[in-house]
Amino acid sequence: MALLAGGAVTLAGCSAAPPPEITFFADGEAATAVPLMYCDALMRSCEQGGDAATLKVRPGKPVQISVPTAIAETPWLVNVQYVNADGEVQPVKQEVFTTGDRLAYTITPDSPDDQLIVVEIQQLSGAYAANQQDEPLLDESGQPQLVVRGVWSLQIDPVAA
Repeated sequence: MALLAGGAVTLAGCSAAPPPEITFFADGEAATAVPLMYCDALMRSCEQGGDAATLKVRPGKPVQISVPTAIAETPWLVNVQYVNADGEVQPVKQEVFTTGDRLAYTITPDSPDDQLIVVEIQQLSGAYAANQQDEPLLDESGQPQLVVRGVWSLQIDPVAA
């Protein structure tokens, strides 16, 4: 009986770590997002189905992002969309981080009347060939092709200023 219990503990210890979570902060509140989609480092196993986080944010107010080391150590990017004072959806703005040391980022609207509506984080990974050598796929310039490994989303619930 003790042998079976020890085997169960050993198996439990070998289970994969859960996908990383990202925390968003705005207007004194915080929300944690699980990935909408997340793949292993070699892009062989992917899971989908997480929900976007939501926060209430007033026009002109910033949103802070905190990512765990597992994301910060890889290339990652932030996509931001907002509407201007006239309610017109503006083009997506993107910021890319590749140095491996960025654990946080603050999004500040361009104008006090701009309303953030969506913040999306993407973790990038090198694409690997589907062969036994697990060699990276290279682009025309010899650089590894980057693909989206994970996606986290914050949907903003606008509130009056």
